[in-house]
Amino acid sequence: MSHANHAPTSSAASSPKSPILVSYRKTPLTARDEQKLATDIGILRAFTHVYCRKLHGAKKDNLCPDCAALLEYSIERRTRCPLDPKPKCKECPVHCYKPALRKKMQDVMRVAGMHFVFRGRVDWLVKYFLAS
Repeated sequence: MSHANHAPTSSAASSPKSPILVSYRKTPLTARDEQKLATDIGILRAFTHVYCRKLHGAKKDNLCPDCAALLEYSIERRTRCPLDPKPKCKECPVHCYKPALRKKMQDVMRVAGMHFVFRGRVDWLVKYFLAS
């Protein structure tokens, strides 16, 4: 997963598990914004790994090329989101995902979301509905 075609990232982005903490917003990120961004990227990463493992047979931290590309794309979209506060993607007035990738990410969220709910991650579900 190369970030060569993207804007420069912080040194934290050099390891494969660290989030990309670059913003394209007009206002600088606050510490709280950076924490929220890192959390959102961590959730995207966890959901994509579960999805790829369940549907494509991926092993532990490896993703198939399609899921790796989707994860890279979704991290870029999340990082570039100019809206403050960032709404849930399904409620956003600006759909920044390409239609095919948006559909794929909806599938990822559906499959992995159910996986986490059935395994006791109800706290994510509660936070999701409280954020409404």
